[in-house]
Amino acid sequence: MQSDNLLTQAIDTLIQEAYQPSEPGVAVIVAKNGQAIFRKGHGMANLELGVPIGPDMVFRIGSVTKQFTAVAILILAEQGKLSLDDSVTKFLPDYPTHDYLITVKHLLTHTSGIKSYTSMPEWIPLWRKDFVVQELIDFFKYQPMVSAPGKRWAYNNSGYILLGAIVEKITGQTYGEFIQQNIFEPLGMEHSYYDNPSQIIPQRVAGYDKSTNGFVNAAYISMTQPYAAGALASTIDDLALWDTALYTEKLLKLETLKQAHISYQLLDGSPTAYGFGWMISEYAGHRVIEHSGGIHGFRSHTIRLPDDYAFVAVLSNNGGKSPQSLAFKISALVIGEPYQEPTIVELQPEILARYEGIYETNTSDKLQISRENNLFFLQYDDGSRVEVAPLSPVEFYFKDMSFNRLHFISDANEGIIAVEIRQRVGMSKLAKKVRVSVKSA
Repeated sequence: MQSDNLLTQAIDTLIQEAYQPSEPGVAVIVAKNGQAIFRKGHGMANLELGVPIGPDMVFRIGSVTKQFTAVAILILAEQGKLSLDDSVTKFLPDYPTHDYLITVKHLLTHTSGIKSYTSMPEWIPLWRKDFVVQELIDFFKYQPMVSAPGKRWAYNNSGYILLGAIVEKITGQTYGEFIQQNIFEPLGMEHSYYDNPSQIIPQRVAGYDKSTNGFVNAAYISMTQPYAAGALASTIDDLALWDTALYTEKLLKLETLKQAHISYQLLDGSPTAYGFGWMISEYAGHRVIEHSGGIHGFRSHTIRLPDDYAFVAVLSNNGGKSPQSLAFKISALVIGEPYQEPTIVELQPEILARYEGIYETNTSDKLQISRENNLFFLQYDDGSRVEVAPLSPVEFYFKDMSFNRLHFISDANEGIIAVEIRQRVGMSKLAKKVRVSVKSA
């Protein structure tokens, strides 16, 4: 059909615009009604050997692992071996809860209030260390709580480490063994693994990050550390099998799985836009269930469109570039609602100067908004920064992911007093202006 050819061409164009063929790239699959309608590798799997990416190659999927962990927990819940309302201490009795009730559901939804170990500065020098699960838990368990359970949503890798430990405690198996025997094998996911750098894995691609001098081999990280929060590796074909199975009851009753795809609410009733291992949103009236992954040298993004029975997976070995925008734009094409890029508006220099400064969130995270040669940048606490461009006198958009926006809030007497970060998926974040001059920060 001509329309199918046009769709394929449009998807191919998006891929080529996003990734250069001579650089680390992507494997992409688009499935409709359980059948692949697009499947392609683009870019290089190994820069040193000059090997291109094939669509059957194995990538680390990072936090896309979390949906597998969530389903593992739901399998155990269906078997009556746990309740989502059980306290963590029912399974891990020595875990310090600071007199709070921290439940399995809090861990699944990133609302536990536990400190995420990947945000701890002392974690970075330990990347190469092999941990046993208890050592990994001991590393973060005595950290002060970030908030009371259920009060705030904050992305939390520690919570998913604890979920993996709960799986092991209940089953007597390692997390990897449980996933292999209860998910990968029943679904025929023959090229999916709990990744192990010393294991020979056919068709495994090399991971790369970007430096000021070009691409470099990704820094080594022991795969004992991402564990149930991000240690799995897979192919686009296996992920399509996974998605198809979620429309059936091969693993779970549909009623059970439904819980994972509903936005969890905080104690004050605010929706978190996150279920169990998946982010929840909508686009042009279509439900969207998705998740990103990022681990040294690799980025990934998967999108389910359940009302359209469509699925998109983009796996990348370019650790410096998120494939989220590409996956989203492909999804928009598939449902016949192409995404339109916004148009930059011109603002006078004196207006632009009003936005510069240091902004602070209610969790003391600092954001810096600065101007260089009439270009605007948003810089995060961790040093990463993105270019933003004006869409209107009060709204800017992210140049690399234009569906994410900055909305500035002003006061008649004080001028700009805050900025709200509005992401396509996830909760909005408000940051108050605490300092006008960036140079004095």
